[in-house]
Formats: sequence, C-alpha cells, structure tokens
Amino acid sequence: MSSVSEGSLDRVLEHEAGDLTCTVEAKIRLSALREVLAPHGQMLALDPPGDPTVGACLAANLSGPRRHRYGTMRDLVIGATVVLPDGTVASSGGKVVKNVAGYDLAKLFCGSQGRLGRIVRVSLRLHPAPEASATVTAPAEAARAFAVLRSGLVPSAVDVHWPERLALLFEGSERAVAAQLAAARELIRAEPAGDEVWAEAAERQAAANGRLSFAPGTLAEVLAGEDEAVVRVAAGVAYVPHEVPDPRDPAEIALVERIEAAFA
Repeated sequence: MSSVSEGSLDRVLEHEAGDLTCTVEAKIRLSALREVLAPHGQMLALDPPGDPTVGACLAANLSGPRRHRYGTMRDLVIGATVVLPDGTVASSGGKVVKNVAGYDLAKLFCGSQGRLGRIVRVSLRLHPAPEASATVTAPAEAARAFAVLRSGLVPSAVDVHWPERLALLFEGSERAVAAQLAAARELIRAEPAGDEVWAEAAERQAAANGRLSFAPGTLAEVLAGEDEAVVRVAAGVAYVPHEVPDPRDPAEIALVERIEAAFA
C-alpha cells in the first residue's frame, strides 16, 4: 500500500514542460501554480472565481469563463491519487494526456464534493500561455451569442452578463487576436473592453446562490425570466442570485444520500 505525506500538500511534484503536464499536491492554490508555470510559457486553463486549491477544483469540478474553449476541471485532469474512507491509497491515470491505464478514478472524484475520499495528488493537462489576449463586448442578446457560436470565431470565452453585455475573450498570437477582433466587430458590432469585465463576472458567479441548466435554443427564454445572470452560453449554464430547486430525480438524490451515509 502506498503512503501519503501529512505535510502541507501544496507542492508541484513534477512538471513535464515538453509533455504539457504537471503533477501537484491537492492543496496548492491556482495562483501558486500559475507562478510556477508562467516562466515556462504554460498555464492551467482554469479560471474559477477566487483562488481555490487544485483539490477543491477537482472535488467541485470548478470552472470559469474559459470553460467555453478548454472545458472544466474534468477535461483537464489526467490522473489522481486519493485516500479512500478505509485508509486505502489509490491512484489512477498517468502523467501523459493520452493514457488508458486502469480505472478513471480522477473522473469519478471530479464533482464528488469530498463524498468518496480525500484527494491528495492530481496530474493535469496544461496549455501554452497565449501571446496576446483581448476582450470585446456587445449588447446582451441571445441572438448575438448564438451568432458567435455559429460563426468562424474561436473565442476562449463567450459569456452573457445579463442584462448588460455579451462578453468575448480572444487569446492567441498577436495576429490571430487582431483578426478575431476585426471579425467580431463586423459580426456583432463588438467594442473593445478591459479585463475588469471578467473580474466583475467572477464576483457575480461567486455570489450566485443558484445554477440553472438550459437546453440549446432556450437562452432567450432563460434570460427573459431573470433580472440578473452570468451565462456560459455554450455550456448551457447560468449562475443566478436566487436559489434554484435541485433538478435531479428524487431517486438520484436518495442514492447520493445513502452513499454519503455509508462513507460517513
């Protein structure tokens, strides 16, 4: 049986820059990981509100605006080491992006909210840090958002910050970003904006008391029923100030409660 250190659990254990992967301890914060990766021109493409630990990101499957292009934590984790309730230390996955060895324990623990055990180490897929980035905004309309999704634009983020604006983030080389900005101005009459747009969105997401899921084509209906929301358009998720009823089937809720009781 493997053993697990009882130290601070906030170290970068390995960074394979050539493979765009790293293995970290679960209590390292995203800001600390960014500092380690930045000199290598790499990043973990995860931008949830605040400065959570990597373990918290996995346990809650956290994400932010860049979810549009890079996905959630579930899409970026490639392996994990966990301690199960009986004390067993289990590992799965590997240190490379394409790995099919063993059960996908990391995906199982993603979004588990600590119900299944303690996350101690995580292996992650990285991305090159962009050379340039720019934000543009346009009036908040569902039609504009879907026009972006149907176009040839390749934004890193497509958010509706209701009722104020549609916000787009473009990242890449200087030339690519400039071309995307020109196309966005032509398509939806977008105007340049500052990074404070995303800081405000993060604050509103963090303060939200509910999360709505909506089907494609129903965004206009969702927005019409809300006074305020931060909407991840392609993900079909809206963060709202009010509480939202649990959308799960009662049988599913009961099963989760039985599992939690068993592990407790």
